[in-house]
Amino acid sequence: MISAMNQPPQVIVVGGGHAGAEAAAAAARMGVSTILLTMTRGAIGRMSCNPAMGGIAKGQIIREIDALGGLMGLATDAGGIQFRVLNRRKGPAVWAPRAQCDRGLYAEALTRLLDQTPNLTILEGLVEDLLVQPCPVDDRPAVRGVRLADGREIPARAVVLTTGTFLRGVLHTGEQTCRGGRLGEPAADALSGALERLGLRLARLKTGTPPRVARDSVDYSVLEEQPGDERPTPFSFLNERLTQPQVPCWITYTNERTHELIRASLHRAPLYTGQITSTGPRYCPSIETKIVRFADKARHQLFLEPEGYDSDRLYCNGISTSLPPDVQEQMVRSIVGLEKARIVQMGYAIEYDYVPPQQTLPTLESKLVKNLFLAGQINGTSGYEEAAGQGLLAGVNAAAQVLERPPLVLRRDQAYIGVMIDDLVTKGTVEPYRMFTSRAEFRLLLRSDNADARLTPIGREFGLVDDRRWERFRHKAELIQALTTWATSEPNIGKQVTEWWEQTDGETAPWPGSPLRRGFLNALRDHALHSPSPALVEEAMLAAGILLKYDGYIRRQEREVERFRRMEVRSIPETFDFAKIRQLRLEAREKLAQVRPRTVGQAQRIDGISPADIAVLLLHLELMHRGSGRNPVSS
Repeated sequence: MISAMNQPPQVIVVGGGHAGAEAAAAAARMGVSTILLTMTRGAIGRMSCNPAMGGIAKGQIIREIDALGGLMGLATDAGGIQFRVLNRRKGPAVWAPRAQCDRGLYAEALTRLLDQTPNLTILEGLVEDLLVQPCPVDDRPAVRGVRLADGREIPARAVVLTTGTFLRGVLHTGEQTCRGGRLGEPAADALSGALERLGLRLARLKTGTPPRVARDSVDYSVLEEQPGDERPTPFSFLNERLTQPQVPCWITYTNERTHELIRASLHRAPLYTGQITSTGPRYCPSIETKIVRFADKARHQLFLEPEGYDSDRLYCNGISTSLPPDVQEQMVRSIVGLEKARIVQMGYAIEYDYVPPQQTLPTLESKLVKNLFLAGQINGTSGYEEAAGQGLLAGVNAAAQVLERPPLVLRRDQAYIGVMIDDLVTKGTVEPYRMFTSRAEFRLLLRSDNADARLTPIGREFGLVDDRRWERFRHKAELIQALTTWATSEPNIGKQVTEWWEQTDGETAPWPGSPLRRGFLNALRDHALHSPSPALVEEAMLAAGILLKYDGYIRRQEREVERFRRMEVRSIPETFDFAKIRQLRLEAREKLAQVRPRTVGQAQRIDGISPADIAVLLLHLELMHRGSGRNPVSS
């Protein structure tokens, strides 16, 4: 942290969670004087729910954040206590790194990285209002700073809101409710009113967390142990290996007795009494919802996950609940291995305000308020990774706006972050949005292993990638190029790569001493490429192996991307009046006017827009451009 600012802040980031940390660091790295405002410094990077990072699609997002110069991958590597790559026996398109983390170590690492970031100051305070003024160039009001609860006013040229679950947050445990952003922390009630006064429409969502049990009260002898990978894979491209000891997790299951207890208590469950009225996550439902929705299932899997090396708590992943405390006690003790478990923190649900994201531009700037950017759960997402990805983009674009530079909008074929933001601003969400690989059309191109190839040059262009990362990236790219050039010049290499892959499931680069490995290393020497890092060579060998084995599939997907881009570059003017196109159905006119897509490709992805609507839109765009003498295709 910089103790005193040399100049007034140009960007203020509100909230010190995963979105806020990435937003503040990104803006500051671009040379913009930045303040990170948090209620308490000790809450920066707090893992409110599961003490884990990554997983299906989420692991890919962390590697994308890291490739762009972000913090989450580095903090995860520093705070991880168990590392696994999921889906290893499937194709590389769905390989997903995941890490169990030590809550304290992760938060310490993230705070340390922020403290080391130039141009960044961390301040404690509760934001109650936004300062605005008329914008001279359009009809939107423009943010000019924030007002804190203690009356202080801090001016800024852009504000990024990353408020998580704090906007009018209400916690539920059985019949008991209390106001709060998470357990033991106050809600941010006034800021919701400030947003509404500016014309933003708010709605409510719900999420939840499971009980935690004392680590020494569990019978591990009857549980299934889940170890980490023998050779853990780092999240950050800067890290070659992980040396910290790994700890196991454990697996158990609910049973019919558990389900009977829950069914008998539904009349006391806030989700079923009407006490909770907002929508919860479809893909991470509470145990009450699971029992009702999947009544035919005899059991549900439960993961017992340590919250740290020295923590006395286990996170009971799989039984998120807001049932009353006495029911939670019975429910937990009905599960094999937990018969004598002591609950040290009850599960609870939380309802909070969010801003339905069709009100937000692809840059994550509000459509209604200039210089106001939104990132994380305020946009309707769930998950640390989704929040952090948005935070990085919001921070970049807030800084770019201050610097009067073009914004960064990642395409759907460039990054999972691009898929997520496009989904949010185009389709919106009425439930907490979670990223899956199935949401991406081009997931073979959006692999976890090639996030640096896709995004590090972009990060360098925007000032996010330092010299150390850039040189390592260039060196790896040279190694991959040399290996693929050699392999394609030898008739039998493709066959050897395939055979190696089938034998090892692609888990490691070719084994030491194998003919394929010797050939790879000889190819590097032929190109006068010598790496002081065996780990970097191994990364390059693995990447080259993927490119060789899946060459035909990758080329086919690249052709699909070209077709996709032809629609993406057909721009729609910001002033285009959809209401005047009478040939469009009323529903289409209303949805197009609400979302205001920037391209025909984005218009195609709006729910309820048909191919016939797109044909009409294209015709009118063509007629309009012919009349103006402008080309309807812009880059």
